[in-house]
Amino acid sequence: MPSYWSSSPYRHLRVSPDNQLIVTDDFLRTYLERPELALIPESCAAERALHQRLLENPRAEISEAEIVQMQDADIQVNYGIWLRYRAKLLKATSLENFYMSLFEGEGVDVPPLFITQLTQVFLQHILGEDAAPLELRMAELFFRTQAISIQEGGVVMAADAQTIERSAKADQFGSIVDLLKQGTMASQSVDLDVLHEENASNYWERNEDFDFAVQLNYSQPTTRSFCSVLQKWIHHFLGVDVKIKPLKEVSDPNWVWHVGLDASSTEILNALYNKESVDEPDMARLLCLFRLEFINSTDTRPEFAGRNVYMAIAMNEKNELKLKPQNLLFNLPLAKSS
Repeated sequence: MPSYWSSSPYRHLRVSPDNQLIVTDDFLRTYLERPELALIPESCAAERALHQRLLENPRAEISEAEIVQMQDADIQVNYGIWLRYRAKLLKATSLENFYMSLFEGEGVDVPPLFITQLTQVFLQHILGEDAAPLELRMAELFFRTQAISIQEGGVVMAADAQTIERSAKADQFGSIVDLLKQGTMASQSVDLDVLHEENASNYWERNEDFDFAVQLNYSQPTTRSFCSVLQKWIHHFLGVDVKIKPLKEVSDPNWVWHVGLDASSTEILNALYNKESVDEPDMARLLCLFRLEFINSTDTRPEFAGRNVYMAIAMNEKNELKLKPQNLLFNLPLAKSS
C-alpha cells in the first residue's frame, strides 16, 4: 500500500483483478471507530452490546428494536445513518460502483463526510505507490476545502481551510496564515511552507498535516500536477484517456461544452457560455481555466469529435475552493458506449 495518508481506511480494502476496490469487514469496522459511533464512558449497555456485535461481524443484521434500546437519541440517529449507508455499500459490486450510484439518483443521501473520505481513498488507489508529492498536494483539492488568497500581481495561493481555522482558533498564526495575509510573494521561501518543485520531497514527512500552501497560477508546476490528477481520475472511473492542460483564457469561437469543477465555476461558465453579463467581482473568482481533449475520438459523441471541453475552478463568496470531482464523471460529452 502507498506510504502516505496512513490514517485513510484504504489499506483495509481489497483490490479486484480489474483494479476496483472491494469492501471488506475491516473496512466496515473503521466506521465503528469513528467519533460518531465509537463508545464513550457514558455509552449504555445496549449501545456497548450492539457495538461489540458489529465489531465481531460488521455485516450483522440489526433491527430497529435494537437501535431504539440505546439511551442516547443522537447515537440512535448515527447508527440509523450508518446502517443505511452500509446497506448501499454492500449492495454495490465495488466501491467505485457505489460512488457512481450516489450521484445518479434524485439526490445524495449520504453524509458529505463519508463522500469526502471515499474521495481520498480513491485518489490513494489511483495515484498509487509512484505518486509524486505535487500530485498528492493537488489531489488534496479533491477532498479538502482550500482557502484562497489573491495576492499582489495576481498570484493565487491556496492553503487548507481547516488547517488555517485550527491555527486561528489556537491563536498560533503559523507561516501559512502569515503567507495568506501577505501582499507580496517577495519573501516566498521554503520556511513559508509553500510547496513547489524544489522542496516537494518535504511533503512525505508531513503528508497528513495538510499544512502546505500552493500557488495555482496558469504556469505553475502545481497546476500541471492538478491536470495530471484530473486525467487519472477520469481514466480510472470512465476508462477514457484525456489530455488536460491549463489555459490563460478561452477564445474558442466554437466553444460547445464546458464543465465547472465546483459550484462557483459552473455558474460563471454557464453565464459566459450563454453570453450573459458577468460582473467583475464574479469574474475575479475564476482561479484557473483548463482545456480537455479526448485522445480517442470514439470516446466522445460524434457531434463533438475534435472539439475541446473547457473547465474551470473558482472560489466562492467566502474565498474558498470546494471541488466537486464527480462533475468530471457525469458532465462530459461521452459516447454512449463509454
